[in-house]
Amino acid sequence: MKELNDMSDEELWTLFPILLTEHQENWKDLYIQEEEQLRTFVGESIFRIRHIGSTAVKGLIAKPTIDILLEIKEDTDTEAFIRKIESIGYIYTYQPGKLAPHMMFMKGYTPQGFKGQAYHLHVRYAGDWDEPIFCHYLQLHPEVARKYGELKVELKKRYEHDRDAYTESKTEFITSIVQLARKR
Repeated sequence: MKELNDMSDEELWTLFPILLTEHQENWKDLYIQEEEQLRTFVGESIFRIRHIGSTAVKGLIAKPTIDILLEIKEDTDTEAFIRKIESIGYIYTYQPGKLAPHMMFMKGYTPQGFKGQAYHLHVRYAGDWDEPIFCHYLQLHPEVARKYGELKVELKKRYEHDRDAYTESKTEFITSIVQLARKR
């Protein structure tokens, strides 16, 4: 059986299709538990940590993946940091198109498919990132969150087995909301 790092995008997209589910009340608790574990293992490196993504927005349909933005301090030893994160079950995914320390880690992915709760850990230096702004805006504006949910359902129908196209097709909506939120 191939390891995840040896699979093509098409193989990964077949193994891990876009799944959407109604909002689950336990997503907040799962985030809190994961945050506590991250603080235990890499707390000295953490500048700020936040629950982002659709699972952080009450009532919003979402991929059942907890997205976490972990901002690290400038003096973090990134190689040691990667080893610590991997030691708690995360898979490091190299991001060649993004400047360090833009790191991505995933948990709950196996060569057999999803196993347990899935997490995406986005690691960056402290900054003014769009994801928390978008998430917060959706939390404050349920009608916009509903429209975003409808968009995701439509895109899932078209791109269930193409994560890149699914993500790219949401970009215009997300960008417009972030621009609107930044003006306020």
